[in-house]
Amino acid sequence: MSAVLLGSRRQRDLTALARLLRGLHLDGFLLAGIAAVMAVGLLAGFSAGGQSSTVVWGQAVRMGAALATMVLIAQVPPVWLRRTSPWAYAMGFGLLALVLIAGDVGKGAQRWLDFGLRFQPSEIMKLAVPMMLAALLHDRPLPPSAGLIAACLGLIFAPVALIALQPDLGTAILIALSGAAVVFLAGIGAAYIIGALGLVFVSLPALWYLVMHDYQKRRVLTLINPDSDPLGAGYHIIQSKIAIGSGGLFGKGWLNGSQGQLEFLPERSTDFIFAVIGEEFGLLGAVSLLLIYLFIVGRGLVIATTAQDTFSRLLAGSISLTFFFYIFVNTAMVTGLVPVVGVPLPLVSLGGTSMVTLLAGFGILMSIQTHRKLLAQ
Repeated sequence: MSAVLLGSRRQRDLTALARLLRGLHLDGFLLAGIAAVMAVGLLAGFSAGGQSSTVVWGQAVRMGAALATMVLIAQVPPVWLRRTSPWAYAMGFGLLALVLIAGDVGKGAQRWLDFGLRFQPSEIMKLAVPMMLAALLHDRPLPPSAGLIAACLGLIFAPVALIALQPDLGTAILIALSGAAVVFLAGIGAAYIIGALGLVFVSLPALWYLVMHDYQKRRVLTLINPDSDPLGAGYHIIQSKIAIGSGGLFGKGWLNGSQGQLEFLPERSTDFIFAVIGEEFGLLGAVSLLLIYLFIVGRGLVIATTAQDTFSRLLAGSISLTFFFYIFVNTAMVTGLVPVVGVPLPLVSLGGTSMVTLLAGFGILMSIQTHRKLLAQ
């Protein structure tokens, strides 16, 4: 009898939770994955942040603000997101131009604006670019024509060029990829893809000699041979590989990583926090985190495939793939597969600006999913 009552109570609790999530326009699967990654982020942040409770509480507050942003955006129907896309793009582009004129300089880069609140306008474009492209392609026949593809490329590379001038090559690459994902999902032919790859290849010399700064060139050369400057440009990646390799299968245990705790690993709480996870939780811990990430990406792609209109489908697909790009670039960076470009590990690295942008994107995904269900009823 007690077992029946317990089962009935549990069923009522689950029903109440489902009703609450539906009322807030939240997707339970996506929310569970995000919460799991954030929990890992707090554990790793406490270790990488010098075991400071102040650091963890600060990160928890930033997570709360990002989650509030996600919930707020989830209430906005996709049709309103589509209508505001040109305004968001225009505002973001104008702020990027203002950065080059009156932006704050920090660590040799001019990336911030300070209106009482210091922020990077490039973060706005991570969402504004795919939103603008999805809105542009919404009412047009797909696959897009050559002229429409050219218009999309112009909308992508205009802000990317401004961001590269700051300089912020990592963010510029991510925004270019987010826009390219929309164009790719629109169904362009193989000839366009091959042509784009060929154009990138022939542009590499111009990129090397005319665009890239000396420190960016050193990062590329260091990728090829980190031991050429082990105490300089190669120091980050060498220490990162040592940390990950020394973790073995099961890791050294939480708070017991020598590379992180003894501060041999630079930027251990931000760009290289994945190395801290690999050292303390081992291969199993690192793979488990990657599997949670893949679950989130997979859920986002499911939402994209079941979306009810072209705008929602393209935007949801782009947001999901861009999240995957974040994960790939950071983990490949700390393991020495790509040059160091300053891309944080999503939802884990300490910091607030990138997290707010990511969860705003997840808010859009949840809006697309939950409003689709409402329309289907």
